Amino acid sequence: MPAVTTESKYGILKNYINGGFVTSSSGRSLPVHSPLDGSRLAEMPCATTAELDAAVTAARAAFPRWSRTPVKERVQVFFRYKYLLEQHLDELADLVSEENGKTRGEAVAEIEKCIELTEFATALPQLIGGEVLEVSKGVECRVEHVALGVVASVVPFNFPAMVPNWTIPNAIALGNCMIIKPSEKVPLSVARLALLLKEAGLPDGVFNIINGDSAIVEAICDHPGIDAVSFVGSTRVAKLVYQRATHHLKRCLALGGAKNHLLVLPDAQPEMTAQNVAASMSGCAGQRCMAASAMVAVGPVDPIIDRICAEARRIVPGQNLGAVIDKTAKDRIERYITEAERQGAKILVDGRGYTVPGKEGGTYVGPTVIDYVKPDMAVAKEEIFGPVISILRVDTLDEAIAIENASPYGNAASVFTQNGAFARYVIDRASAGMVGVNVGVPVPREPFSFGGWNESKFGVGDITGKSSIEFWTRLKKSTTKWNPEAGINWMS
Repeated sequence: MPAVTTESKYGILKNYINGGFVTSSSGRSLPVHSPLDGSRLAEMPCATTAELDAAVTAARAAFPRWSRTPVKERVQVFFRYKYLLEQHLDELADLVSEENGKTRGEAVAEIEKCIELTEFATALPQLIGGEVLEVSKGVECRVEHVALGVVASVVPFNFPAMVPNWTIPNAIALGNCMIIKPSEKVPLSVARLALLLKEAGLPDGVFNIINGDSAIVEAICDHPGIDAVSFVGSTRVAKLVYQRATHHLKRCLALGGAKNHLLVLPDAQPEMTAQNVAASMSGCAGQRCMAASAMVAVGPVDPIIDRICAEARRIVPGQNLGAVIDKTAKDRIERYITEAERQGAKILVDGRGYTVPGKEGGTYVGPTVIDYVKPDMAVAKEEIFGPVISILRVDTLDEAIAIENASPYGNAASVFTQNGAFARYVIDRASAGMVGVNVGVPVPREPFSFGGWNESKFGVGDITGKSSIEFWTRLKKSTTKWNPEAGINWMS
């Protein structure tokens, strides 16, 4: 990643167009800081629409040859890319931690997930073989998956490498050319991935990076040369992206926020439940759309709540808990906690006002457990995106399910119980696309796809796994006949 100034560690970043880094002419940039200590990492340029045009032109020029390359040849790039991810795991994990604030272990796990996602892409030839059938004597019908064209991927700050790899391997291996817009808060990892893709043999123009803020996202939604847009971020912005992209007749899949509920029943295994709940609410500093945000305590589960608090107190910012992305996020999270306390909730574990010695410029929030939360409180309804869990108390399982169902979101829900009938009852009734039993973060592993319901997702299909094939391709149906002696019938 070329650096051209000494004001920050990585200097002024560049866009990546047609196989090379290109200096932006916009004259407008945003600073990139590390949440770990507040140090200045880089200056990220806000690309112009002319630079987006150049990226689209490069991608469209590369598309005919790339899309006509047999899929078994295309995936060879991703066999090599997977190897490079493995070889550079430590370097990539350091970069993720530096720009996002994750702990070292979380950053390593993120790169390992990138490897798994890429591994799935290498299997696509076995999954898109199409169908063929002789439908009448001498008449054959065939269905094939065909690439869309130039697609765009707009990705968030919370997983600088993993979420880009939700889209990069599958979309490109299926024959599309891509323009990716990284988060302005974490643009470094995607730039490094571009170099690995080039080293893996990806032809120039197939993958391009355009840096920027909301203005360039709007330009992506409007651009006539882009055929589809995927987005991951907040629900508010996901709605806007979906509406704008589809208004311009693009295919769009926009993933939004979440308010995930963990239903804890009295028969739940105490130690396992406490460990899972604490890990779910605090992993990645709570900055993940699958984090536990609300725990619905069904009946007498106080011993489990006590264990959750004990687990939370073992989670220490700067040690086994990373930073939140910036001061704005830290202040917002702490306001939620203070408001809940003012409204009568009880703070069992308080993470406000945390400073890590030696990293005073970092932005840390300690794990926070809030009890006696009422359903109408903001902490019970809104996505906090921090290491905070709100406990709502109910008497019956149906009351718990009613609270979960009332949420406008629908990413994830989990139930903690040792009773199979109760577990099935929740699975059948939870209004969420991903449901767990005794699992705090019910993220499906490949080849199963990632995707929520309701206001957690706008569009059809899922962004990963087998379901993503339908989003990144369209079907071509062909009917052939080579036997004139068969004559003409209603089929021909």
